[in-house]
Amino acid sequence: MVLFPSHQAATISRHVGPVHCVTYSAGAGQYILTGGQDRKIHLFNPSTSSLIQTYDAHGYEVLSLAVSPDNARFASVGGDKSAFLWDVASAKTTRRFAGHYARINACGFNHDASVLVTGSFDATVRLWDVKSNSTKPIMVWDEGKDSITSLTLGDGEVVTGCVDGKVRRYDLRMGQVYVDVIGYPVTSVSQTRDENAVLVSSLDGTIRLMDKSSGGCLQSYKGHKNAEFRVGSTFAMMDSYVVSGSEDGEVWAWDILEGKNVVREKAHGGKVVSAIAVNDGRREMVTAGVDGTVVVWKTE
Repeated sequence: MVLFPSHQAATISRHVGPVHCVTYSAGAGQYILTGGQDRKIHLFNPSTSSLIQTYDAHGYEVLSLAVSPDNARFASVGGDKSAFLWDVASAKTTRRFAGHYARINACGFNHDASVLVTGSFDATVRLWDVKSNSTKPIMVWDEGKDSITSLTLGDGEVVTGCVDGKVRRYDLRMGQVYVDVIGYPVTSVSQTRDENAVLVSSLDGTIRLMDKSSGGCLQSYKGHKNAEFRVGSTFAMMDSYVVSGSEDGEVWAWDILEGKNVVREKAHGGKVVSAIAVNDGRREMVTAGVDGTVVVWKTE
């Protein structure tokens, strides 16, 4: 088997301008959602490269997407300073959560999509009750000293990445905040399946696998370029590999244990590969770039 070879299953170009975020639908992940600078969100079928639906309500760029476990709803955030909750079938917004003072860079649902978490350029993280009619956040966390760039949710916890160079883990059960100092602006955080480690991308061109219990660095991954822009990284093949975009239009993959580079492929016209998502069940990966395209990669 070759991990995400140069063979590209499809190149989709429906956005006008940079594509900032991409995610698979929940469960089997049969569909892909993308959000871009053009303020639009597109729903694609990656198998046929066909556009199924366009969601149009944002007045500014779309920077992050989160899908509910039942695929009936999804959330989107961006330059509007508000979080939009969408009904997938009707393509209409059902709720809008306002309260941030600047653009929202990241969002995520808890396990049953009853709570939406948002992280903003205003250095705060806010939690919203999706089921109630309240327009105020349940909680506001202001420990960050700079822009919150990314976040990921686990079992009873929220992990955030911040431009202040720190990864913060909020334990909701214990009411505790644990801080790991990376030392460079953090652009991406994601968790292993067992939630024992966090993958952290930062602007020193290094991706670190951090042990949550000790705070130690288990392994680091280098070679790609990440010095100026938000570039995403994540896991592939049941946490056997680490995959990431790069500012020079390349897609990289490393063996998670050895830290050895196993894939280096050119894409997106040599421009920044800003977002990446993996579907292990379909043995598939999707990348999005500043060139306005979305590329679906298949394994052999």
